[in-house]
Amino acid sequence: MQIWMTLVLALQLISALVMIGLVLIQHGKGADMGASFGSGSSGSLFGASGSANFLSRSTAACATVFFGSTLLLVLLGNAGMTRRAGDAGSVLDRPAAGAAAASAPLVPAIPTAPAIPGPAPKVDASGEPLPAAAAASTAPAIPGK
Repeated sequence: MQIWMTLVLALQLISALVMIGLVLIQHGKGADMGASFGSGSSGSLFGASGSANFLSRSTAACATVFFGSTLLLVLLGNAGMTRRAGDAGSVLDRPAAGAAAASAPLVPAIPTAPAIPGPAPKVDASGEPLPAAAAASTAPAIPGK
């Protein structure tokens, strides 16, 4: 399967390059337009409407080969994707590489505020913190009141 894909891709690249070259060396129909006004040219305004010459026919043949090879590449690529065992048909159907990392929140958690230093909590003789009512009653009196 890979050999066919490589051969069709090479055929497509060669036909594309040949088609580009053929288009670049062709004589444009608009080039004679200026000569047809007043210079006595026997051709019509946009060139002769007769049969196509060799360059235009070979360009059409290269375009046909190019589009045919493009269609073959699509068909071979889709056939290769569906034959792989355990592979989903589309990139969007497959799970992400880090599925566990994808479930993590994208916004970081708000850091906790640092503790504001203040008076140490009141403790009894054993080192246990006193209840709020007991701590308030054992608070030292404010001087001057």
